[in-house]
Amino acid sequence: MKNFDHYTIRLIADGDAEALFELFDSNRSRLEDFFSGTMAQNKTFADTQNYVASVLKRIEDGVYFPYLIIDTTRNRIAAFIDVKNIDRNLPKAELGNFADKDYQSQGISSRALAIICDYHFNTLGFNKLFIRTHPDNTAACKLAEKTGFKKEGLLRSDYKTTAGAAVDLVYYGRLKGE
Repeated sequence: MKNFDHYTIRLIADGDAEALFELFDSNRSRLEDFFSGTMAQNKTFADTQNYVASVLKRIEDGVYFPYLIIDTTRNRIAAFIDVKNIDRNLPKAELGNFADKDYQSQGISSRALAIICDYHFNTLGFNKLFIRTHPDNTAACKLAEKTGFKKEGLLRSDYKTTAGAAVDLVYYGRLKGE
């Protein structure tokens, strides 16, 4: 898709299962509650191989866009950003994001997110992108605001964590041209 500094942004591709499993597994404890679906689908390497196969089909169908941000100096995944819950009628989509624990707070996600947003607005024709996060996830809230998203509100008991707790979520939205 695009490069910046020594990072490349690209969609998940065939052959990414090993690196993806390593990313998911090494970050599992901090991601399980809010990436519960992804973590549940990737408990073992075999699960991740199946996950990649299903993701490739969803990419082909244009219903899901999972991007890897690759550190080209270390040939390692630094972050994961996905475009999901696509509604072609509006058109709008949700963004999810996490950085590997070794790459947090380095500005990588904000640079990549800005590029991905521009691509989805200007090339794929989306009118709105949104981010949902827990109010206590200050890093995600700052990332949303830094990349031009506006706080739209708090939805109470809007998400169930892996542990089964219903938690509030803050919604951030960004419209094309903002």
